[in-house]
Amino acid sequence: MARTKRDRRSYSAGEWGRNRVRVFPDPKTGLFQIEWRENGRRLTRSLKHRDWRRAKRQADEAAAGFAKPEPNGKQKDADPGPLTLETLFDIYGEEVTPTKGIHTQRHDRTAMRMFLGLYGRNRDPATLSQRDWDRFILARRSGRIGPSGRPVSDRMIECDLRFLIAVFNWAAKSKDERGRPLLVANPFRGLKIPTEKNPVRVVLSEAEYQALLKASKQVNWRFRVALVLAHETGHRIGAVRQLRWSDIDFEGRTIRWRAEHEKTGYEHRTPVTAEAVAVLEMARRESAKGGHAPVMPSPRDPASCVKSSLVRAWWERAEALAGLEPKRGRGWHSLRRKFASDLMHQPLKVLCELGGWKSAKTVLRCYQQADEAQLRTALEDRRRAAV
Repeated sequence: MARTKRDRRSYSAGEWGRNRVRVFPDPKTGLFQIEWRENGRRLTRSLKHRDWRRAKRQADEAAAGFAKPEPNGKQKDADPGPLTLETLFDIYGEEVTPTKGIHTQRHDRTAMRMFLGLYGRNRDPATLSQRDWDRFILARRSGRIGPSGRPVSDRMIECDLRFLIAVFNWAAKSKDERGRPLLVANPFRGLKIPTEKNPVRVVLSEAEYQALLKASKQVNWRFRVALVLAHETGHRIGAVRQLRWSDIDFEGRTIRWRAEHEKTGYEHRTPVTAEAVAVLEMARRESAKGGHAPVMPSPRDPASCVKSSLVRAWWERAEALAGLEPKRGRGWHSLRRKFASDLMHQPLKVLCELGGWKSAKTVLRCYQQADEAQLRTALEDRRRAAV
């Protein structure tokens, strides 16, 4: 009886010692290879395509005896067949998605499932049009598609559609094994993307931060460390919670931010304040670890960093202990906006280096917000200068 097995790297069909056949992607070209044994020798050949479903079907047929593989050099080039939406997503998912951050990879996979479910796996990507674009927007807004099953904001729809455009732009610049473009052109090029008219971008106030800081003593020492580091460095909580002791230089009073934990993929090093050093010293006493161990280890697994779900739960608990009414948009990222707004008087280049922003445009558009006191001070300075 045939057995099949699938994992991230390969697909196998048949039985060991009898008709075992395996397909797997070539790490250099991405083309699928088929492997089998004949007279005690291990043989392989290239299938000359990147279609995962087709490769599995060929492995099943070879194991069942319906088709016999031929070693490299004896197989005639097969017609790769028409490009389907599923095949396009499979290729993009193998070649491009792994180069992105963990959260972006997760969004890529979720978006792929949504578009395949709405448009169909065998849909020719070149036949998609304005009608399909509008159909997705309406379905996503109503909650008919999507993992949550609930209506979503235009901001989320914008993220989904920007992913789709990125896939099609990439396909229009890429070629198949015969040198032909995967797509002649992006059918969605130039279409209008919905944008959030009034995005909620809450800046944590100093009073709210102090209240959370006071409550942090009742939550968990890890939460206090994360809170202070996020406030003092202006970095995303995803990068903060994944810090390891090898990233901390106490003598030089700096922190290294690894590219794999940064949304922008930008590795850099920043100096830290006395408050940050003090809380890191406290963490070193609590965890009693060094080297590559996490600064904030998971309570269940000391070798792993604390999970994102846990730091979110700690934030909600701290809000309740601090007596803060829940507010949409107030969360870990509001600390990043506070950092950018607090340092508004600094040159943008300096601020971008400190907070790990690649673009000053992003800081101005999404992070810095002037409060009333700053506006009044600016007017007073103008009046004094006129006198």
